[in-house]
Order: sequence, then C-alpha cells, then structure tokens
Amino acid sequence: MNVRLHTLSNGLRVVTETMPGLRSAAVGVWVAAGGRHERPEENGIAHFLEHMAFKGTRRRTALEIAEAIEDVGGYINAYTSREMTAYYARVLGEDVDLAVDVIADILLEPLFAPEEIEVERGVILQEIGQALDTPDDIVFDWLQEAAYPDQAMGRPILGDAPHVEAFGEGDLRRFVGAHYGPGQMILAAAGAVDHEALCRAAERHFGHLSPVLTPCRPEPARWRGGERREVKPLEQVHVALALEGPPYRDPSIHAAQVWATALGGGMSSRLFQEIRENRGLCYTIFAQGGAYEDTGLTTIYAGTSAEDAPELLRLTAHELRRAADDLTAAEIARARAQMKAGLLMGLESPSNRAERLARMLQIWGRVPAVEEQIAWIEDVTTDAVRGFAARMAGGTGMALALCGPAEGLPGLDAVRERLAA
Repeated sequence: MNVRLHTLSNGLRVVTETMPGLRSAAVGVWVAAGGRHERPEENGIAHFLEHMAFKGTRRRTALEIAEAIEDVGGYINAYTSREMTAYYARVLGEDVDLAVDVIADILLEPLFAPEEIEVERGVILQEIGQALDTPDDIVFDWLQEAAYPDQAMGRPILGDAPHVEAFGEGDLRRFVGAHYGPGQMILAAAGAVDHEALCRAAERHFGHLSPVLTPCRPEPARWRGGERREVKPLEQVHVALALEGPPYRDPSIHAAQVWATALGGGMSSRLFQEIRENRGLCYTIFAQGGAYEDTGLTTIYAGTSAEDAPELLRLTAHELRRAADDLTAAEIARARAQMKAGLLMGLESPSNRAERLARMLQIWGRVPAVEEQIAWIEDVTTDAVRGFAARMAGGTGMALALCGPAEGLPGLDAVRERLAA
C-alpha cells in the first residue's frame, strides 16, 4: 500500500495513496465539522456553508470556480454528513495542484456576499422541500430524530426552513471560525498523485492557518429510541426501523456489520428472501449498519402497502429473533464475502480511496492497510454474530419511523412484543 502521511506544523494532515497505472487523481479536504457539531439554533448551517463555498471567493466568481476545474476536464463537488464536510475534485494527475488551489480558495476565501446568500437560501429551501416530498428519503431523517430526540445527532443535516431562513454572513463566519481550523482538516488524495508535491501545495495554501484555540467538541449522542409516524396520502407505507448499534471503534462493530449484511444486505439475505421473495410483501427491503464516534445504528427499511405493513413488521421482528438462534456458518461466510468484495471493488476508484484515507485517519489516527481491514472481517466468527444478534433481539434501543397511509398500523410496541414472544 503506497500510503504516506505528513502533518504540517499547524496540525493539518496530508495523506496520499499513489495508484500506479492511473492518469487521474481524486483530491479533497475533509473537515471534522458536520451536522452534529451544530448548536440547536445552527441546525443546517454546516450544509449551508458547503453550498456557499461555491458561490464566489475573493479571487473567483462562482462561474470561474466551475470553469477552473471543468476547463481541464475535471469535476468538483462537496457533501455534508453528520461528522464531516468534504470538498473534493477529480482531475488528471497534472492538474492536482490546480485542484488544491481551487479547493483552498473556496475553503479559505469565501465572500459570503449577501445577494449570493439569498440565492442559495432559496436553493436549500427547495432542497428541503424536495426531501419532504421524497418519502423513502425523509423517513430516514425522521428515524434519526426518533432515535436521538432533542439533540444534534437527531436533527436533519439540511436543517429546517425557519433556521435556514435566518442564517446570515455572521453566522457562517462564526461556524467557520469555530470549526475550520487546520487541526480539523485532512487533505487527502489518491491516484496519480505525488506526495511531496502535494505536501508543498498544502504548505503553500494552508500552512499559514492558525489552530483553533478551543476546538468545539460535538454534543455526545444519547440514544433514546421511540416512534415517529407521519400520515400522508401515499401509495405505500415507508417503514424504517433502527436498532442501537456500536460506535465505530467498538470491538463488536465488525460482527454488527456482518449481521446486518446477513440480515438484509443482498438478494440472498433473510429479509429479502422471506419478505419479498417468499411472501411478496414489498419491492424494496434492506438492512444496513451505520456507526459514529460514540454511537451506531442498524437500519431496516421497506416500502409496502398499508394492508401488508402489519405482516411485514411481524415478519421483520420474527427474522430478528430467529437470527439469534440459527444464523448459519454459510450465511455468515457469504456476508463476509460480500463485505470483502464491496470493500475491494470500491477501492478501484481513486475517489473512494481518497475518502477512505480521510475517514480512516479521522477514526483511527492512521490508515490501516486494506489487508488489515480484510482480516477484521475474516476474524468475525459465527458465535460473535449470533451473540450480537441475540443482543439486538432483546428489543431494547429501538426506533421506528412510518410515513404514508399509516393510520392504525402497529408500531414500536408491537415490534417489541413480537421480539419477546
């Protein structure tokens, strides 16, 4: 693995992975500032800031930002998650320095012009409206809120309309000042990239930054669990069930991921086979594991008719309970193989490689070798997965969100009763 790491004197970390044979590279800055770093009155500001980064700097207009990258055939984008905000580009190897220059420009020199704030406010309000009109999207926000009520981890990344309507230049600059220090940034690149050249570019563009004197720690997550039901005149009920899982440094995280994959990670999984293939109760059903610094959750999602929703919930609880008793070694081996293949296939992309570098560095303070990650998966035993499944089947730490024609449908108490039966 051609991974190299360097830390500037101000704390900014530069990590690269050279991928021989590639002509292109992915490069970006990952900032440890996301939705969970916001105060209640700031809900949505990390995402708003991500939008505003592309709306003009002291050196470039919004159009010139786009043209600088697209003139060399590349692309530039960004995203906000609950724990990070990323600004990244994909370019040819000879244009990496240009990409770093543009990313540094939008990060460090945004204008936050009042007229552009108003334009982007409208864009984000439209984005919130679109999410509210997309039930298989918004149901996950409501599930997160049910699991972590009245805290940053449970609030939507997009924010809500009242907060978005109130943000101004001062709010954006205060959030940047509190969270966008060099110690919170990782410059990561993969593909046709030269480590020494990237370190020089990092020093040139970011070396002058002063550390944040008192870095803001995110509010600790406190799983509460509960139910949210939104009755809407839709064709289907969108069902999202969450079970409290381990954080990403917990020793049981790999067993949790194998369990989620065996339960609902593919066409051969238990939920897909029993509920879709054998019973025909839905078109889409899956389970996936998610983890954060201090908490985690496994999510099960399905869309079904109001008439079939009670049976779908009953069978989901039944499969959760059954997995604790009779998950087979073959099922677990298949889940491990899916996870290993997914990891390795994903790493054929320099964009995924760069993101992995930043994510692993954020979690572990180092970048584990791919072989080490594979070993973590291979070391998960049948007993470990069954033991984790038994804890999940205990019925504690659950949240449920329903969206659609959900009047009178069984809720979280019914699921818990089925698990206890």
